[in-house]
Amino acid sequence: MRIVIDTNITFSAILNTNSRIARILLHPRSTFNFYSTNQLLNEIEEHKGKIKQLSDYSDHELTRITKLITGKIRFINVRLISRESFKQAETLTFDVDIDDTEFVALTEHIKGKLWTGDQELQRGLIKKGWNKFINTDELYQKQLRKK
Repeated sequence: MRIVIDTNITFSAILNTNSRIARILLHPRSTFNFYSTNQLLNEIEEHKGKIKQLSDYSDHELTRITKLITGKIRFINVRLISRESFKQAETLTFDVDIDDTEFVALTEHIKGKLWTGDQELQRGLIKKGWNKFINTDELYQKQLRKK
């Protein structure tokens, strides 16, 4: 299964490596394929100070944990996303949350599911008829069934 991960899911995993989210991402025999764009890495870098403050990680610990989590994700260059997928995503997100355009576009492009904790984004896109989401509980249950 192809899963596009947005920033808030990654932040959650970094902040709590014992959480269900982190366990899904770090599972050694996972059958999920996780994807994102470099926007995710940029947002982690942009919010590094806040993450450190919330977590009490040292610089070294934060770097190590970020690499551990992001190492499970395949990063796709945004230029490889089809123009059609990107235009569709822009139409969907322009009045909901334009910052999530790349994640929605990548989800469309790879014919995957978007894993997000952003309830406002979900409500806004569902109103527009787009419901290609998967949540943490669904992923966890799928992972348990595959054991």
